[in-house]
Amino acid sequence: VQLQASGGGLVQPGDSLTLSCAASGFPLNYFTIAWFRQAPGKECEGVSCVSNNADSTSYYADSVKGRFTISRDNAKRTMYLEMNGLRLEDTAVYYCNAERRANGEWYDYWGQGTLVTVSS
Repeated sequence: VQLQASGGGLVQPGDSLTLSCAASGFPLNYFTIAWFRQAPGKECEGVSCVSNNADSTSYYADSVKGRFTISRDNAKRTMYLEMNGLRLEDTAVYYCNAERRANGEWYDYWGQGTLVTVSS
């Protein structure tokens, strides 16, 4: 069971970047997916999440609303975070997460984190 995050890097303010997170060993399509981030010296912050329901609503932190988009490709077992209009304050390590409660069990998987640095 693994989540492998990728796509981080060094960008300038206003740039765009898309993070990917590939799942292996479990059926991503049954899971609620989410992205979190942790900036230097700050606590971990929830960025966005969406459930596995086809008509589910995506939720976004106010700080990224209108700039970030969460999505998933169940056939590829991959989740994405498209980030536009990046700001200095978006600099953080970004973590992907997949969660599911089923049959009395809680399944909670995390990626290793990918660093996004926004700097001029």
